[in-house]
Amino acid sequence: MAVPILSLFLLFISIKSSANNVTNTFIDCLNSFSEPTFPINGTIYTPDNSSFSSVFHAYIRNPVFYNSTRTKPSLIITPLHVSHIQASVICAQLYGLQMRTRSGGHDYEGLSYLSYSNTPFFILDMFNLRSVDVNIEQEIVWVQTGATLGEVYYGIAKKSKIHGLPGGVCPTVGVGGHCSGAGYGNMLRKYGLTADCIVDALLVDVNGAVLDRESMGEDLFWAITGGGGASFGVVLAFKFKLVSVPPQVSFFNSKRTEERKIIKIAEKWFQVAHRLDKDLFIRMSFDVLTDRKGIKHVRASFPSLFLGNSTRLLSLMDDSFPELGLQDSEIVEMSWVESALVYAGFPVGTPIETLLSRTQQPERDRPFKIKSDYLKNPISKKGLKSIFKKMKQLQNQMITFSPFGGRMEEISEFAKPFPHRAGNLAMIEYETYWDDLGTEAAKKYLGFSRKMHEHMTPYVSDNPREAFYNYRDLDNGVNHHGKYSYEEGMVYGIRYFKEVNYNRLVMVKTMVDPNNFFSNEQGIPALQSSDDM
Repeated sequence: MAVPILSLFLLFISIKSSANNVTNTFIDCLNSFSEPTFPINGTIYTPDNSSFSSVFHAYIRNPVFYNSTRTKPSLIITPLHVSHIQASVICAQLYGLQMRTRSGGHDYEGLSYLSYSNTPFFILDMFNLRSVDVNIEQEIVWVQTGATLGEVYYGIAKKSKIHGLPGGVCPTVGVGGHCSGAGYGNMLRKYGLTADCIVDALLVDVNGAVLDRESMGEDLFWAITGGGGASFGVVLAFKFKLVSVPPQVSFFNSKRTEERKIIKIAEKWFQVAHRLDKDLFIRMSFDVLTDRKGIKHVRASFPSLFLGNSTRLLSLMDDSFPELGLQDSEIVEMSWVESALVYAGFPVGTPIETLLSRTQQPERDRPFKIKSDYLKNPISKKGLKSIFKKMKQLQNQMITFSPFGGRMEEISEFAKPFPHRAGNLAMIEYETYWDDLGTEAAKKYLGFSRKMHEHMTPYVSDNPREAFYNYRDLDNGVNHHGKYSYEEGMVYGIRYFKEVNYNRLVMVKTMVDPNNFFSNEQGIPALQSSDDM
């Protein structure tokens, strides 16, 4: 029997009115629980607010999600004070709202601002909480999680030319997600992960309490330094131990285009990149160029950082990696903070104030898909030829190998939730970018990305096929947080953390957030009974 249009309209009005009532009551609760001296009203954006759309889209870093059909937030809260976070956590539980915490918006699957569930949720957008407090005498820096890596690097450089932090190479990435998910950059062979430098933290827990490392305990501190903070609470700030950098470092980005020579260089790279001096980090990236005749060619790039001068660098390269044929003319000496800009793709001489910009570089502002792998053994010449052939068959493929070894081999796989230490030659990142918007284009290029990843199966880790948590990928599994949440979590959890660390994360989660308030599609689940594991 057909339902009268008027009945459907009245039902819609009733549902909308009910949702509005919940939102209004929730806002009243926020005002009640916030400190009166720090009013929360000005930090709340509802869809009726003219600024809602601009605030929502400001930190969507992947245009593929601009017009997503996934559930969008009922409101956005942009806290200016810790009491705003505490009120958000308490009131959300009272009124049945879920919460997503957004730091810099670089979650590759958009899980910090979109949801697959129909349950109403709001975004806790941390961008206002971005202080960087450097203490050179103690060689530490306290950083609020709404800060970007660029702001951190700039803040350190203004206080010291011989201190740094081993973080990522994209300056607009937010500290909260990057560091709670382990974080790495071009100094990881010297100093390990970004999370390896975290010595304290401030966290708002499920009860609204503010905890530091001592009060939260070592298990929870361990979990939020590599296991993703958003599953356990709201990380307000991290305290990092600064590392030493020389007054001048050396940067080069050699490019090679003759495939026969590329294969010879790559074969040697697999043998030596993880064994080189800890001061030297040589990435290797492959992409495909099309010449004027329409013929496709593989190009290899080697963006690299050396914590020393060019004279020593050339000596090391001549001894250990002469196949690259590095020339003095390819090397540029600069300060560490200047190298952060150049490594990110900015021209030499770019003012360091550029690190303070939150605007993404135009070439990065395109739809994309990222996937990851870990390399345990060198890839043969035959394997490289097969990979290059596949890259040419597909469109817009880039594969990047980041070398491990050095300090990464010295740290236990259980020291942090990130387990990919000794035995890994490199991390592999697959990038697929495209220019066309719309679902058909996305479907097409996502298919290319998956085919490239599938083709790499014989060359990478297996049982499990490991992946990097911060390169979030829903192809690794989705958790619906129902009866089988532990088993669903294991599907992706074993890839990101391996079994022992995943199970420890689950136990921590069950202790600190037993009702799974802090959840997302790839979050750490809480056990529902004592016999779930």
